[in-house]
Amino acid sequence: MRGPWSQGVFEFVAFGIKQAWACLFGGLMLALLLTTYLFYPDNAALARYDFLTLSALAIQVTLILTKLESWEEAKVIAVFHVVGTVMEIFKIQAGSWVYPEASLLQIAGVPLFSGFMYAAVGSYLARVWRIFDFRFVYFPPLWLQGVLAAAIYINFFAHHYLADIRLALFAATVAIYGRCLVWFRPDEAHRPMPLVIGFVLVALFIWFAENIGTFARAWTYPGQEAGWHMVSLAKLGSWYLLMIISFVLVAAVQYRRDKS
Repeated sequence: MRGPWSQGVFEFVAFGIKQAWACLFGGLMLALLLTTYLFYPDNAALARYDFLTLSALAIQVTLILTKLESWEEAKVIAVFHVVGTVMEIFKIQAGSWVYPEASLLQIAGVPLFSGFMYAAVGSYLARVWRIFDFRFVYFPPLWLQGVLAAAIYINFFAHHYLADIRLALFAATVAIYGRCLVWFRPDEAHRPMPLVIGFVLVALFIWFAENIGTFARAWTYPGQEAGWHMVSLAKLGSWYLLMIISFVLVAAVQYRRDKS
């Protein structure tokens, strides 16, 4: 029998291990970004970005072949990959960020490995849902979540020409998900957390990962040309909203399967 303190410590450690396992795709991608930044030969026949693209593809195939991801999850992750790549093409044309290195495997100046960075978010959400055996109370209707996700995605493009409605979108996420609790299982028992708090924590870790990515010069923001500095906290809000799009795509598969 574990006492309350030892039980708490055990669950905390188990929670960390499960989170690390759920982050497998993203963690491997970050390791590749850092390793290639530090050690990839400047005169290599294969461009660094192309090496990252092929490596990311190999990771994704391996996850499917080893059944660490199901085909249903992979399809949803692929959709988010496409959604992210389309936005990348628009954003680099708008000057929001740049990819400073050359590549052959690219579309309209966007190296294809960038889409796998979005896929890593979808992979994490799909895996964490299954690993922690998510259960929800007051889960919003999927159609309503879909409307929110569509509005978020449109605003990422429209705010360059029209008023930015992200504050209204933040408020909408609280209105839609504010009552929702996610019950997750770090060990034997399920523990509750407000879903909005979970969203904020995931977005925070994505922001940390983005700082690693820009440090490794996988991409750079305006002002980082002369030297690296931390990404603005304003990007935390962008990742919060973008991550909700991925959550809705994953929920479209996972939640319906759990209810069946």
